[in-house]
Amino acid sequence: MKKLLTALALVPMLLAGALAHAQAHSDKETKADVERHRAMAAAHEAAAKCLESGKGHDQCQKDLQAACKNLAIGKYCGMKHAH
Repeated sequence: MKKLLTALALVPMLLAGALAHAQAHSDKETKADVERHRAMAAAHEAAAKCLESGKGHDQCQKDLQAACKNLAIGKYCGMKHAH
């Protein structure tokens, strides 16, 4: 219970920090973020179409990782979900 209360107490501080960080972006940085998010979305759409086409999960995952190289953090292109 004590850990839960501590975590809940930290939430407002984390949100305030996130808002301060978000406000610090210039227009140029915001445009770059938008472009990266659109590129990640396109890569995920291509992965969905790959799976729909009947290609195996491993092949589609490999294609997704290639499309996201130097685009997102981690090998899941900014997303990871359960199977």
